[in-house]
Amino acid sequence: MSYDKNNIFAKILRGEIPCKKVYENDHVLAFHDINPQKKIHVLVIPKGEYVDLNDFNNKASDKEIVEFNKAITHVSNLLGAKEKGYRTLTNIGNDGGQEVPHLHFHIFAGENIGKMVS
Repeated sequence: MSYDKNNIFAKILRGEIPCKKVYENDHVLAFHDINPQKKIHVLVIPKGEYVDLNDFNNKASDKEIVEFNKAITHVSNLLGAKEKGYRTLTNIGNDGGQEVPHLHFHIFAGENIGKMVS
């Protein structure tokens, strides 16, 4: 899978498509999923052009990697998910179920998330 500069997250980052923002810094944007799968469903994406976690870890600067990981924790705290728990998930490649070729982590919270894989 190669990076598509016209993927939906690239368009959100360019301001071409609006989002319901939760958090933003120089390296990361977090926003509510438009088709939530759980009571709380937020996406956390890097602002750089990275296809997936492998691409990100191989090409991103140390600062980007640290800021991205810290943002996931910060966003989960902003959502009030720290006390009862939450799940983070990223999909990689076709077999992993990745639909958009831009690294993104899902944060699910606000209810019992259930089994890991069914």
